[in-house]
Amino acid sequence: MFTFAQFSDIHLGQDRGDGGTRARERTERVLACLSRVLDGLDAVLLTGDIADHGREEEYTLAAKLFADHGVQPLICPGNHDVRGAYRAVLQNGDAADASPVDEVHRLPGATFLMCDSSVPGKGHGRLDDATLDWLDRELAGTPDDAPAFVCFHHPPAPLYGQYVDPIRQFGEERLAEVVGRHGTVAGLLCGHSHTPAVTTFAGVPLVAAPGVVSTLKMPWEGEEGGPIDYTLPPMIAFHVLDDDGRLTTHFRVVP
Repeated sequence: MFTFAQFSDIHLGQDRGDGGTRARERTERVLACLSRVLDGLDAVLLTGDIADHGREEEYTLAAKLFADHGVQPLICPGNHDVRGAYRAVLQNGDAADASPVDEVHRLPGATFLMCDSSVPGKGHGRLDDATLDWLDRELAGTPDDAPAFVCFHHPPAPLYGQYVDPIRQFGEERLAEVVGRHGTVAGLLCGHSHTPAVTTFAGVPLVAAPGVVSTLKMPWEGEEGGPIDYTLPPMIAFHVLDDDGRLTTHFRVVP
């Protein structure tokens, strides 16, 4: 059994007239929650929108908060992230490198392929051809008995929300072809939706983590106050992959 947590969309630096303290406080609540249960987890994921403006100081704050709470998540960029600053601060890489930020983590019990679905300067997502080629190669090199999770920020299917669907991941048929070639894929994990959602894509589970900084309302919940609810508490997801390859997800409110 492999157990791991996922959180998403912390948007450090988001200023709602508070100098960014609200986003930081909510992120710290989540990290404190995770730090208390780390002994029971095999991994922690953060699926994008780490920064709100993609500034180096926002990533510096993220790195500090991770270290302060002893939580070092596996990460991928979102549409609010900027590749150069993200790469320079969080990966000690080249700030001038504008190529997709793709990483593979082969852990005992599971492989995580963290894909960059961001399109610089845009809100919607798309996996570059280079990212899909990389993903195809990495999955081909994954042993048949090592389940793999493909992770990115933008969901590659509509989730029927009133705000995110127009800026979801497009060109998804290319991803479906890659996933369909590899039976080791146990699930697809994303963020961006700011609401917990579960569906299927290319015959495997697709799970969208809830947002930390805010929650997006569904169309039938009404338009009063706008589509974004800033009053609901942050949430995280706990995933369990059992020995039969079945993925079970629990969503938890962080008080």
